[in-house]
Amino acid sequence: MLAHLALHCTDVGAVAEPEDAPWWTRAVAYQVYPRSFQDSDGDGIGDLGGVLRRLDHLTDLGVDVLWLSPVYPSPQADNGYDISDYQGIDPLFGTLDQLDELIAALHGRGMKLLMDLVVNHTSDEHPWFVESRSSPTSAKRDWYWWRPPRAGMAPGAPGAEPTNWQSAFSGPAWTLDEASGEYYLHLFDRKQPDLNWENPAVRQAVHAMMRWWLDRGVDGFRMDVINMISKDLRGRDGAGHGHLHDGPPLPGSSLGDGSASYLCGPRVHEFLAEMHREVFAGRNGPLLTVGEMPGVTIEEARLFTDPARAEVDMVFQFEHVGLDHGASKWDVRPLRMRDLKASFGRWQAGLADVGWNSLYWDNHDQPRAVSRFGDDSPRYRRDSATCLATLLHLHRGTPYVYQGQELGMANYPFGGVDDFQDLESVNHFGTAMVDGQDPDAVLAALRVMSRDNARTPVQWDASPHAGFTTGTPWLPVNPDHVEWNAEAQRSDPASVLAHYKRLIALRHEDPVVALGDFTLLLPEHDDVYAFTRALDDEVLLVVCNVSRTPYRLADLLSQAMDTPLVLGNLPDAGPTLRPWEARVLRLR
Repeated sequence: MLAHLALHCTDVGAVAEPEDAPWWTRAVAYQVYPRSFQDSDGDGIGDLGGVLRRLDHLTDLGVDVLWLSPVYPSPQADNGYDISDYQGIDPLFGTLDQLDELIAALHGRGMKLLMDLVVNHTSDEHPWFVESRSSPTSAKRDWYWWRPPRAGMAPGAPGAEPTNWQSAFSGPAWTLDEASGEYYLHLFDRKQPDLNWENPAVRQAVHAMMRWWLDRGVDGFRMDVINMISKDLRGRDGAGHGHLHDGPPLPGSSLGDGSASYLCGPRVHEFLAEMHREVFAGRNGPLLTVGEMPGVTIEEARLFTDPARAEVDMVFQFEHVGLDHGASKWDVRPLRMRDLKASFGRWQAGLADVGWNSLYWDNHDQPRAVSRFGDDSPRYRRDSATCLATLLHLHRGTPYVYQGQELGMANYPFGGVDDFQDLESVNHFGTAMVDGQDPDAVLAALRVMSRDNARTPVQWDASPHAGFTTGTPWLPVNPDHVEWNAEAQRSDPASVLAHYKRLIALRHEDPVVALGDFTLLLPEHDDVYAFTRALDDEVLLVVCNVSRTPYRLADLLSQAMDTPLVLGNLPDAGPTLRPWEARVLRLR
């Protein structure tokens, strides 16, 4: 039977015996984007008091880890990913006492707190940068990347930036400080200057801050763009000028892509190994380190997550969420399911014997999964949300649930550009208008891909602001909350929420879900995603129809017929795999 099943597949070996495997192989994490989770004081912005108020929801869901997006003091140029004080809580979100209360409450419920940490860059209002900017002779000048203009060019002249790199949020990655006549580097917004990790004092300050949080009871960190901390700044341009490598300019821009000089740079492994030694080594208790790493390859990920190297426990990679991009994320293309299978399959195989996968569909930077990868029409929204959840959670890796995903929350029906608040989206629209692009086409792409889709408030009930706030929410609540909300789903055994509970319980209860071999089946099928998970004598067959087209199961996988159903998302499973149906079967 298994020999037939394994035709045209990728076979992936088991990582560890259940008794030896790290705790996070069986865990499920839940990301809270605090400003949109729950408001406790009526100002329209979610806060720590709101997180505390909704812990019963997380307990009932069964998750093991709460990943908390940044709550540090910040000017909020990038919604908290521009930190001005690493050892405090922004009054917008509450107090350090409330954070301590949250740690205690989570630990009392058997959950862990994963803090979001941004140490590639700070806010330009962080005291470190304020001092660095104060004078070229400042003791902290080389805590950041300062450079003079290009040789023979005056500061501020067009093209005088030290390199032609484009920032992630449009525009040059260098901003002129007129007082000194030098430029500082910011791979993101101009209010997010990059730290110079080549300076040992910077690394020591970061390590000390991380130890301070661990001493306070935090259980680990999700580290934002951590593979960008090592940079090669030898004045090299990116594609567009041909000095680094040949290639056209970035779409709609005369600027170049400098990522070859800062993605997984020359000392990044050294820096992460040092961080592990200085911060985590020798500590008691289960900790977790997650590295968000845009552009990371499977080969690099194996190095980063190899336990013998002691760098990070798992990486967040973005290959699968780039499959519907053309020249940029705003160039939206249809997703081919066989491409998704190939991507997931490569990562399952690549980290089979060394390392570990993070599993996710959406987060604070991605549009809603049910609208992007599923079918958010009234007929298929519930079914596609539960089908996608089953597909993801039955892979090997640690699944991440983004707030509201467990309710089937969908993209917001944005109108004009004034409806958007996300810095990336607003900047892109402005740049596109300067470049003469069609505003209707640009808006169409924003509606599909804007990060604001993920940031509308969580839909707790059918009241005017969905139970999120008694005030005016900072982003409007999706009008579909009257039907799609937690209160309506809590007592419904057929709801998206109920299905997520069953998926999470299955990972906790059955070692094959956490640790079993992965074998991809039907790799060329356009609509059916199937694979097996096997550990010792137990084999699960997962079959997901990610389309509106029904298929006879016997025509696809005859062994799946008359096989015990472990978990399904539709009732009365029969010989036909219905649109957006998912089945987890136990093979004899």
